[in-house]
Formats: sequence, structure tokens, C-alpha cells
Amino acid sequence: MPKTAPFDKHLKEYEQWFVDHYPVFQSELEAIRQVLPSGGECVEIGVGSAIFATPLGVKRGIEPSAAMREKAKERGVDVIDGIAEDLPFPGESIDSALMVTTVCFVDDVIQAFREVHRVLKPEGSFVIGFVDKNSLLGQWYLQNKAKSLFYQDATFYSTAELLTYLKETGFVVELVRQTVFGRLDEINEVQLSLPGYGEGCFVVIKAGKRG
Repeated sequence: MPKTAPFDKHLKEYEQWFVDHYPVFQSELEAIRQVLPSGGECVEIGVGSAIFATPLGVKRGIEPSAAMREKAKERGVDVIDGIAEDLPFPGESIDSALMVTTVCFVDDVIQAFREVHRVLKPEGSFVIGFVDKNSLLGQWYLQNKAKSLFYQDATFYSTAELLTYLKETGFVVELVRQTVFGRLDEINEVQLSLPGYGEGCFVVIKAGKRG
């Protein structure tokens, strides 16, 4: 069942986080930009309020939260109601799919990845941005879940876990990059992303549909 209640109730608080942590937000955006394909049509799964989609130039999305959908529409994104496990698109119809800070709210990650694989065109790309469970921030979120507006029902994953799930669902991992090094309240400027994972709190994986 979609975990939409916190996002329907606390849209303003959600948006404010990105204002309060602007250098972190920009660091995450830059890491995604480095791997997101520039050609073809991209759909963001769990587009939220389009806070990422808009600066990344993504024009389509799906989102189960009504409040988030309305905000995304205000930002000019063509967004429809839907969930990752049952994507409302025909097979092999999308050039690339983006999922940012959404995988922790998906009920069935394997099914969601299978659906992405189904709707991607041959040679299509799947880009995932997420907080690594094993990172400093991931551990802080885990320890403070009960007090969080948004993460009480979240399931966090390590990069190694998601890499395994991607391979199990038919993807070939092409790139992994990381950013957001250190405590959020100590980050005062945009950080460059680095290859790999294990140091940065925010990880971006690019995987390809092959066969």
C-alpha cells in the first residue's frame, strides 16, 4: 500500500527541507545529472513535488500522493497517479526511468524493478538516487525513524543490496557515483560526486536494460 499520508499532510515541511539543506540538494542534483541520459523521454517514478524533476528537465512522472501530484503539476510536470510496482505504461515505451529517494518507500522493490525493466525500451536506462543504509546519514535516519515525519515506514537499503536486486531483475549496472560526504549540518557548499560507494551518504546508480 502506498505510503502517501506523510506527504499529503506535510508538503510544506518536505519542500522546506530542500531550502534548509540547499548545498546537499544541489550536490544530489549534480550527481544525478552526471549519469542521467540526455536524450529521449525520461519518466520519474515517485516524482513527488517534482523538486528533482524540474531542474533535471524531466517532464513526466508518476506519484501516488495527491498533494505531491498537484505541486508537480504546478511545476509543469505531466504527472499521473500510480505506483512503482504497477507502472501505467506499455512495455518498451520509455527511454529512461528515474527514481530519487523513492526506493525506501516502495512496498516490493523486486516487483518495482521488474516493472521498470518491462516499460523501458531496449537499451533503456534506469537511474536510482538514494540514501545508503550503511552511510552516516542512513544510520541516523534508521536510529531516528520513530521521530521522523516521512521515514517512519521507510525501508532503507544498502548499495550492495540494490545492486543485487538490479542484477536479479535483468539490469546491467553501468555506473555508481556517491556524494554528500559528512554531516548534513556541516555541509555548506556543493560537493562533487565521486565514483563508487561506501563514503558518500547519497548514491546514484545507472543501470541498463540489456536483453
